[in-house]
Amino acid sequence: MNLGQLEKITELRDVWKTEAQHFTPWLAEEGNLVQLGNTIGLDLELEAVEKDVGLFRADILCKETGSNSWVLVENQVERTDHTHLGQLLTYAAGLNTVTIVWIAKRFTDEHRAALDWLNEITGDDVSFFGLEIELWRIGDSPIAPKFNVVSKPNEWTKGKGGTTKVAKEVDLTPAKRLQLEYWECFREYLLENSTVLKVKPTPCCWMKFGFGTKKAHVAARIYTQECLIDVCLKVDNTKDRLAIFNLLKKDQVTIESELGGSLDWEENPEETRSDIILRNPLLDPNKKNSWSEQHQWMLETVEKFREIFGSRIG
Repeated sequence: MNLGQLEKITELRDVWKTEAQHFTPWLAEEGNLVQLGNTIGLDLELEAVEKDVGLFRADILCKETGSNSWVLVENQVERTDHTHLGQLLTYAAGLNTVTIVWIAKRFTDEHRAALDWLNEITGDDVSFFGLEIELWRIGDSPIAPKFNVVSKPNEWTKGKGGTTKVAKEVDLTPAKRLQLEYWECFREYLLENSTVLKVKPTPCCWMKFGFGTKKAHVAARIYTQECLIDVCLKVDNTKDRLAIFNLLKKDQVTIESELGGSLDWEENPEETRSDIILRNPLLDPNKKNSWSEQHQWMLETVEKFREIFGSRIG
């Protein structure tokens, strides 16, 4: 076999001359945010570039679609410095629930230790990621970026879901308690079986997954009274909702063939969202002894939905 040899591009400024005019706009592009989100296990949707937070201007502000919480990205084409660390702390103070992502060419040992320490002392509402970015090519191939995680929140390290303290402390009804337990177990299954999908569990009947667009998202859902589970594509929050739904509906035969099952197509013209649903009445969320089987079906179906519909919705 004739294999190529990886070559590392050592100078980031050969590709991005400046942070503000080149690196930040590149990182804010949808495909690059998806790659970043895949690296840290979050579904990111762009909210703003060069967003004012307190006395500073953040490079990129996103929403994490699973929890609808803020994700703030600060990037450098050089090694980390104290100025950016100070800005990150200001951002964390200015936003109540936030994930801070610091990207740089290289992390000093001191700054890596600082992020580890911040993740140790902060609660569930604030998390810090540190990522180094590298550039690689093979021969004359296009240059490809690679993100390496050098610091991450404790819940990622421990492999446990980040159920908020509020959710644990409030008095939950038996139904809400079952929902929370179900999603906590599903979160554990995701951590063991998926490198992409990591969503915090909450006491509700659904868990939301994005795929790089505000026009739609995927939801996994449980129905304890109806004794079934399903996975749903929800097209909402866009003026093009009906047009997107009808365009997908025209491709129904191909989509259902790729998915391997019949879907319920609910246009809901009088409402604010359209739903495309795959129900599984053979799996009952009330039966805890079959949760592992349910979680396997749910993960496989969510990933199929993301792949099949993500390629069709821009």
